[in-house]
Amino acid sequence: MKNEKQIHLPGGRDQLGFTLGNVKIKDQSILIIGSGCEEVAKTFIREGASKVELIVEDYESLMNSNMLLSEADGLNPKMMDFEFTDFDENQFDLVYAQASISTEKRNRILKEIRRILKNEGILSVGEIVKLEEFVPQFVQDIFNMSELDPLCCEKIEKFYTDRNFEIIDNQDYSKTLKEYYSLNLKKLEETEDELGENEKSYYKKIISQLSHQSKVYLKQGGDQFIGFYSLIAKVNKR
Repeated sequence: MKNEKQIHLPGGRDQLGFTLGNVKIKDQSILIIGSGCEEVAKTFIREGASKVELIVEDYESLMNSNMLLSEADGLNPKMMDFEFTDFDENQFDLVYAQASISTEKRNRILKEIRRILKNEGILSVGEIVKLEEFVPQFVQDIFNMSELDPLCCEKIEKFYTDRNFEIIDNQDYSKTLKEYYSLNLKKLEETEDELGENEKSYYKKIISQLSHQSKVYLKQGGDQFIGFYSLIAKVNKR
């Protein structure tokens, strides 16, 4: 994995490595949920997956994924609502979601994941979590701004087992967030230098939000309350 391209998401390449070390990929039908996972999709193809689907929620993410996967045979990203996909029941052996379902829609998305996974199919999921049950208001503001609804790290396993997922393994990848937010700031600085005035005006809100989130985590103590956990779980339908 040393020479592989970076995955710019919470969890970095760690969640992918965690998955490859625990889950069969060869000859499996796989769905990836969320933008930023283009390198994950390419890796699954290289590992011999029979089919890989990637879905994103918005047009800009779709355009970006199409560009990044333009030379990858058999990878055609689609735009779908994660709660209501176009896939058939019992279609996938593995669903992979990295930092893409930690929202108020989580319950409905998991219901859809259960529908499209085969019995005893695998979910590899990475979630933004709260490291403490009660977080200060400045951290809650970050969650609200990002439309996140994190679970407390101590309750995340029970949340999944209560929904008939059998936990196979879990890992704490909170350490990846420092690199993620640091790279956010670096990319924002580079992007602002490249954008014209009209583009800066258009992206002002997004740039401001990302900058604020990154600084809260790196410089204002957010790292004491924001974490990232990955779970590998098997769905039981019977």
